[in-house]
Amino acid sequence: MSTAERFLCEAIDLARENIRKGGRPFGAVVVKDGVVIATGVNEVSTTQDPTAHAELQAIRAASRALGSLRLDGCAIYASGQPCPMCLAAMHVTGVSEVTYAYSSEDAEMAKPLAQQSIKATYLPIRPDGSDLYEMWRHRTG
Repeated sequence: MSTAERFLCEAIDLARENIRKGGRPFGAVVVKDGVVIATGVNEVSTTQDPTAHAELQAIRAASRALGSLRLDGCAIYASGQPCPMCLAAMHVTGVSEVTYAYSSEDAEMAKPLAQQSIKATYLPIRPDGSDLYEMWRHRTG
């Protein structure tokens, strides 16, 4: 069994246990340098938090474990195909790789990306003339 297969099996085991507990069939494992840093399962139903996907729960736990917002050099192994929100979180945190065992087509749950669009509008208003990002740069600089 390859390393990837081993970590995917762990993610699938987490998902199976989550199903047994009444949750959804999603588990995720964050790995750095061949070592499991954190795990997560989908807790959307139990927490009433629509962002509590397995990958995000694992990212949150890994950030706490490493004491960093960055997860550079980490890989995520997920039972199911990560959604756009989870992929964005991986990108923001510096996760370098994701491997998953079940596709969205396997689940017959997700709509194609073209059908998942949301209108996004950029409206650059500055009510008092100040710039939030400039203020933040000076505060954190």
